[in-house]
Amino acid sequence: MTDPMLVRCEQIMREVCVGFEVELREFNGEDDHVHLLVHYPPKVALSKLVNSLKGVSARMLRKEFGTHVRKYLWGEHFWSGSYFAGSVGGAPLTVVKQYIEQQNQPV
Repeated sequence: MTDPMLVRCEQIMREVCVGFEVELREFNGEDDHVHLLVHYPPKVALSKLVNSLKGVSARMLRKEFGTHVRKYLWGEHFWSGSYFAGSVGGAPLTVVKQYIEQQNQPV
């Protein structure tokens, strides 16, 4: 992802989070993946949230950055089919935020 794509991706994912009544507390990414710190209520199924984040962002980024995106698809897919989710209930949020902020953004 380029920096403008990453900025747009964050905007899209923040909008999706609002629809799920989820707070996107931190966002950053690298060339080929993103990191999100979200606070979500128990009523939200994490798999549905992730599927929506990936689906909506893929559609919008392909539409808005199509020429660039076509070179880097996973077959026909923008995102990989997998994701990692970890709980940070006991970790200080400042430590998690610092980790996300320190990711190497694309130039």
